[in-house]
Amino acid sequence: MMTTKRVQMLCGAVALLGLAACASDKAPATADVAVSRAAVANATSAGAADLAPAEMQSAREKLMRANQALAAKDYKTAQDLATQASADAQLAQSKANSAKATSAADELQQNIRLLREELNRANSTTQQ
Repeated sequence: MMTTKRVQMLCGAVALLGLAACASDKAPATADVAVSRAAVANATSAGAADLAPAEMQSAREKLMRANQALAAKDYKTAQDLATQASADAQLAQSKANSAKATSAADELQQNIRLLREELNRANSTTQQ
């Protein structure tokens, strides 16, 4: 039979393993939340709030919920929400970059059109 001391040691070891498992879940969740926070900040600085507002709103809401889950020590939920927030932020940033590139291309096409018109006018006045 086990002695009381052995039972206490066994219970202590099980409790210690349980705490270690919780601590090991906390680190990745905390890291993922930090990564998603950076992704949201990058998307914001890329102008995604104006150019992809729905995606940015979704990313911010998920980041907020991930922070709440982290505070509640629900590390699995925090990690899942952080991953989703990062994906939403990256999508928003991509949409913002695409919108900027499209705008720049449109402006370039307009400038080319104006230059052609000027060139045509200059050619027609010299031919007369």
